Amino acid sequence: MKRFSSIPRLPSAEEGLRAVVNHAPQAEAFAATWIERARPFLMQVYILRRRIATITVALLAGSLFVHVMFGVNGMVVYRQKRAEYQQLQKQIGTVQQENDRYTQQIQGLKSDQTAIEKEAREQLGYAKPGEYVYVSPAKASPPQNHSAKK
Repeated sequence: MKRFSSIPRLPSAEEGLRAVVNHAPQAEAFAATWIERARPFLMQVYILRRRIATITVALLAGSLFVHVMFGVNGMVVYRQKRAEYQQLQKQIGTVQQENDRYTQQIQGLKSDQTAIEKEAREQLGYAKPGEYVYVSPAKASPPQNHSAKK
């Protein structure tokens, strides 16, 4: 039985209410002092509430503007991406025109004898009997297969 005597006994509900009633004037006095201390500050906040709200809205609008202009997907990045897109579209157009030209050249080489003859003359330096081939010194190159050296 001695082991249980060291456990503190919980007060009853009546004793708890009595303690609250006894300390109520002290709690009211403490609250009144804090209210009196905070009253001038709260009055200033109340008087300046419109200015505070205006400043808060202006700061929010400014931060939103900065985010929209310079954020991860802001206008600056958007304009850079748009310029890059337009440059790539021009490059695609140029490459498509070059591709079409090569396609026409291939079709001509497959079907047109004059195109085949023209390519043979230009690349291999062939000439018809009685024609002369003029080669500029800058473009002259030795034969590729070295058969002339043997």
